[in-house]
Amino acid sequence: MYGIFMECWVALKLYGGNGAILLMFLASAIYLVICEKSLKKKIMLGIVPLLILLGFLFPVTKILYVAVFDDGSDTYYRIMWLIPMYVVIGFAACRFIFSLKKSMYQRIAFVAALAIIASTGSLVYASRHMTVAENLYHIPQKVIDICDVIAPEDGEPRVRAAFPSELVHFVRQYDTDILMPFGRDIVVTQWGYYNHVYEVMEKPEVIDAKALAEATRETKCSYVILAEDRKIDGDLLDLGFELVTSMHGYNIYADPEIIGG
Repeated sequence: MYGIFMECWVALKLYGGNGAILLMFLASAIYLVICEKSLKKKIMLGIVPLLILLGFLFPVTKILYVAVFDDGSDTYYRIMWLIPMYVVIGFAACRFIFSLKKSMYQRIAFVAALAIIASTGSLVYASRHMTVAENLYHIPQKVIDICDVIAPEDGEPRVRAAFPSELVHFVRQYDTDILMPFGRDIVVTQWGYYNHVYEVMEKPEVIDAKALAEATRETKCSYVILAEDRKIDGDLLDLGFELVTSMHGYNIYADPEIIGG
């Protein structure tokens, strides 16, 4: 049970990013439980969100979720989507501001609330993922073309593929039938969460081909995508991989050992 709890705890930390939103949510929900006079609002915006959060961390919840859903281990974090975090934070901030009697204090509290919320986030337009749209999907065309090569046919089981970190942000926006051993949460996390494939594929300046093959096979990756200019010590072809094609500066390798298994 402790191991499952720690998995839930890690998932919560990854979902919460730098932790600021989670802290503001907890403070807001507790504030509403204590100070909100309307029973309906107290329950909906204070008690229920806290119960969902506690339920998320409760190991039995994950056991039941995984038993019901085939991809439960990969999608368990979506329970957190049931929590209206920003609504709770916004409502609590407004309630606190208008609880102040003097308008001057209200203005100060309003500016302070905006400053706190803004300072804990990041400017979306400064992200390296914000680029000029190349297609109707508004994601890089190279991601679409690579996904089209490896995507399963209708009715076939989903595939797992290891993508370079600069591409993982977009893959499942385009095709949810493609799973990955690590995703955006690992790439941008500030919690130091360990992922075997990411450590082997992204951390070293030169990739150890044998270590990469072991890591991707351990996580059942049917495909490995590597930049053509990425330095690698060894040849994946010698380890049983097949080069499917090269496009947009990336090599797409298939692993018959996983595909055929």
